[in-house]
Amino acid sequence: MSLALSPALRSALSGWLDHLAALDGAAANTVKAYRTDVTAFLAFLAGHHGESLGPARLARTGQSDMRAWMAHERGRGVSARSLARELSAVKGFTRWLAEREGFDPTAILAARGPKFQRKLPRPLSEDAAREVIGVMGTQPREDWVAARDTAVVTLLWGCGLRISEALALRGADSPLPEMLRIRGKGGKERVVPVLPAARAAVAAYVRLCPFPVEGEPGAALFRGARGGPLNPRLIAKAMERARLALGLPASATPHAMRHSFATHLLTAGGDLRAIQELLGHASLSTTQAYTAVDTARLMEVYEKAHPRA
Repeated sequence: MSLALSPALRSALSGWLDHLAALDGAAANTVKAYRTDVTAFLAFLAGHHGESLGPARLARTGQSDMRAWMAHERGRGVSARSLARELSAVKGFTRWLAEREGFDPTAILAARGPKFQRKLPRPLSEDAAREVIGVMGTQPREDWVAARDTAVVTLLWGCGLRISEALALRGADSPLPEMLRIRGKGGKERVVPVLPAARAAVAAYVRLCPFPVEGEPGAALFRGARGGPLNPRLIAKAMERARLALGLPASATPHAMRHSFATHLLTAGGDLRAIQELLGHASLSTTQAYTAVDTARLMEVYEKAHPRA
């Protein structure tokens, strides 16, 4: 596909991606996805016009070209959600290039993506979250593994960490402080308070772990059976066993514990902006999904309880 793009356009795409990684702090997976999305879009335009595509030709892209591309994407089975993501990447690159090349990007930036229903987070109830943590400590045969799984899941619910963030903790982080500095998506840092229950759970795991933890500052805090970094799939399997034991839905995954953290804070009167900071969301709109969860729960109670519902 890249053969259909001029050297100048390929260079511009690389420059934009470097800009995202270096200045905007985009994660490696995000940069990779954007490269794929934008390259595919540019290759489509080149094929659509039957000529090599450079910045000047891209500048002449019209609304009909955008409609043709989106129709092509939907025709090959791309979902509305994925197409919206692709369009966002295309607009980001076009906006950046237009500022440097001095052309009008209105036709591309004005393109409207398909509408789609955003999936609401599916948190657990407070009781279910507690039960999951309790079951985690009873399933494995080895006490240190039970303590490890309990500690990880307690961090997800108690601190709102992503599983990747919990497993990125180092031995130097133990014993956990009252405030923990977390490096999240895109290298963005945030500070989260650590509940006493979470600190106690991690301390219990460290005491039982057969591998040196606190004396190995560069090594992973959470270890697998052979002493290497813990594979997140093992926590997912432990959650699956807990879910089946408790009769919980398939949505009860490790990430659901993070959703539960946010929803339970909101239900208790937590400030939305503060919750955004604790979760490490770049945009408040992402955090606002939890208000929809709370509203959905209120409506469910209303419909079950109100005599006129």
